[in-house]
Order: sequence, then structure tokens, then C-alpha cells
Amino acid sequence: MNYQILYQDAFPVVKCDLAQGESIKAESDAMVAMSGTLDVNGSMGGNLISGIARRVLAGESFFFQNIVASRGPGYVLLGHPIPGGIIDVDLDGSYNLRVQKDGFLAATQGIQVDTAIQNLAQGIFSREGFFVVNARGRGTVFLSSYGAIHAINLDPGEEAIVDNGHLVAWPDYMNYRIEKASNGWISSIMSGECLVCRFRGPGTVLIQTRNPASFTQWIKKMTGSNN
Repeated sequence: MNYQILYQDAFPVVKCDLAQGESIKAESDAMVAMSGTLDVNGSMGGNLISGIARRVLAGESFFFQNIVASRGPGYVLLGHPIPGGIIDVDLDGSYNLRVQKDGFLAATQGIQVDTAIQNLAQGIFSREGFFVVNARGRGTVFLSSYGAIHAINLDPGEEAIVDNGHLVAWPDYMNYRIEKASNGWISSIMSGECLVCRFRGPGTVLIQTRNPASFTQWIKKMTGSNN
């Protein structure tokens, strides 16, 4: 399958060219436009339990869109509802990709999407919760973000500290720990960061340049809303 990520500078979409018989799995409501030779169907991408797990535990949609070139070749445009970037990640089957909620956009054939559980500290203190989206298999995963996506490439033993509201995705062989942003709790709270994630290489951590929770708080402040 050939694809292009269009309009990367602002409000990108993915254009996927499908040969007859090819298909792509996308997040619910991701389809923007498509050829008349393509069909879109809703599916759970697995059994009922996996659908419930994605919705209740990881905060993702219950259904996927399965877009198939059933009557001949054609194209589909895929987008996401928030202003931000889109990036493609190729998986070779040697590792799984952990994705924060709302970060998964679409995946080619050969990629399975389910949920993975984090450890106790990560589940309690990270903004991702106990469960995150897990992409596995061989193929391409398309991720979306709020703001642009930036890759932090870490060499063996190298560390990076990431505000937990800016995480997008990371390989499952890279673990991270939650810690205070500063030496003391008072200093951490006063800094506005409080808790951060410390990753150790080797590996690549994908982050988003804007924080959805911070934007929500800004909107509430500007509108005087407490809801």
C-alpha cells in the first residue's frame, strides 16, 4: 500500500492508495473522503472483550473503521479531530508499540491493536492510566497528536525526562519510571510540572508539543467554566 502524509505544516491527513482487495484499519470516524470503489465497515478489530477493553480501559473507541478496496483500486483520506501532527511508524514484529489514549489513528494490514497494562506506579501517577493502547505485528501504524510530533532518540544508557501529558508513543522494550520534577514535592508543584517520566535508552520516545490537559484548563480559565 502506498501512502502520503499531506499538509504536515497544518492539519495533516493521510492519503492511502489501496489496490483491489487491500484494506486499512482506522479509528472510528477517521475517514475524511474515499473513492467510490472503497467500502467502510465498522468492526471491533477482535472479539467483544477486546473492544470493551479499548473503550473502558484505554479510553479508545469501541469500534474501528475497516476500509476495503472491494470493487477496485482507490484512495482514502484519514484525519483526526484535533489540531496536531500525524506520523507513520513501521513495525517489523520484533517489538510492540505503546500508544497513549487518542494517539492511534490507523494501521495497515498485519497490525493488531489491543490494550496493555502498566505497572502500579505508572497507572496511578501517569496521565495515561493503567491501560494504554498496544500495537503489534508487521506493518505501518499512523499516530496522531495534539501539536506536532517530536522524536527523542536515546542511545544506550542515555536518559530523557518527559512531562507525562506530552507522551504519544514508545516501544514496549523501553520502560519508564514516574518521579518528581524537582528534588522536593513543594518545588515540584511550584514548578508546574509535579510528576514526569524518566526514559532510558536505547529507543525512541515520541512526544507531542502541546498538552491537551493544559489546553483544557486554559479554555476553562478563559471562559470562566468550572465544568
